[in-house]
Amino acid sequence: MLEVGTKAPDFTLPNQADEPVKLSSLKGSPVVLYFYPKADTPGCTTQACGIRDNEAEYRKAGATVLGVSPDKPAKIAKFDVKHSLGFTLLGDEDHAVCEKYGVWVEKSMYGKQYMGVQRATFVIDAAGKIAHVIPKVSPKTHDELVLKALAELG
Repeated sequence: MLEVGTKAPDFTLPNQADEPVKLSSLKGSPVVLYFYPKADTPGCTTQACGIRDNEAEYRKAGATVLGVSPDKPAKIAKFDVKHSLGFTLLGDEDHAVCEKYGVWVEKSMYGKQYMGVQRATFVIDAAGKIAHVIPKVSPKTHDELVLKALAELG
């Protein structure tokens, strides 16, 4: 997993409208880049709705939120509409960006091993460097930790 102080690797991924979003185009203000396993599952919904419900706080911090999962743009579009999320979700179908950030990992469920996304958040400063890393974040405490990290950016 990438560490604090590292330059955030640039990427371009399709958003929920299937339009390309390039990370480096957001330089100049903080970015909250969060990786989640699968759209419209219980933990991922809790996490996304928390961001939606705290949207004013993220805006006050001047931050752009980008949620990344290995889902297709059509699936993340449904997720966005169903829960009125209102922020950018990105589809990393080939998990190349997940791999760049070190969150594509071996997981285990019911004794079965498989590859998937480790829930993690990177707070990127205005200069494009990783200022905070929150590995294995809990969906319920995600916003509290991210908003605190944003406040520390000043």
